[in-house]
Amino acid sequence: MGKTFKKPEALTENHTHYCPGCTHGIIHRLVAEVIDELGIRKRTVGIAPVGCAVLAYNYFACDFQEAAHGRAPAMATGIKRVRPDLMVFTYQGDGDLASIGMGEIIHAANRGEKFTTIFVNNAVYGMTGGQMAPTTMPGQRTTTSPLGRDPRETGMPIKVAELLASLQTPAYISRQTVIGPKYVNRAKKAIRRAFGYQLENRCFSLVELVSTCPTNWGMTPVEALKWAEDVLLPYYKLGDYKTPEPSETADDNH
Repeated sequence: MGKTFKKPEALTENHTHYCPGCTHGIIHRLVAEVIDELGIRKRTVGIAPVGCAVLAYNYFACDFQEAAHGRAPAMATGIKRVRPDLMVFTYQGDGDLASIGMGEIIHAANRGEKFTTIFVNNAVYGMTGGQMAPTTMPGQRTTTSPLGRDPRETGMPIKVAELLASLQTPAYISRQTVIGPKYVNRAKKAIRRAFGYQLENRCFSLVELVSTCPTNWGMTPVEALKWAEDVLLPYYKLGDYKTPEPSETADDNH
């Protein structure tokens, strides 16, 4: 019987360090499959800042750079402007992108930089100890909000996809999830579309992926999947939030 499912060439043989039930591994695979299908591995550069995915360079079989916390969009901007022939993507968590690097991602998107961002939203700071993130839900307990997030003191969770979609600059902004098989194919289509727009030198692109963090949520992997579907998805609604018009080209953005 022939193989119908195999490891993408864009992934290494290394075992990942992610916790049981973490969805980073699923997202890695989807990104790697898209890289393989588009035939761009040898000219792809990934950028991982501080966060759970800080060791992504061990798992992707393409060139990788490590950026300071939140600064991946700045590094991606420099690489893409110096080498526009390269395919550049950042891989960022919500604590990194929506807090420490919020200014970086907003201005990169507003400038229409031609790179792709994979944004993993698990509603908490993962690697640094489970602190409250800008995406943490009201009432959600974290190490820095042990009684639950109080919107009266900290405001409501930031919806990154909607925020970036409000910018006038042409872009592709989508929010998907990988918390169940029925969602995974849609997530992959969005990732492929994001890389496709970069291939065409069309626009900035970001795919937000609602994810789980069983360890810092204090749940089993199964409980975390249910909580994400019941609590996160009603607030972080899935879908494409911004797409470039057919007539919009690279020259229109600058």
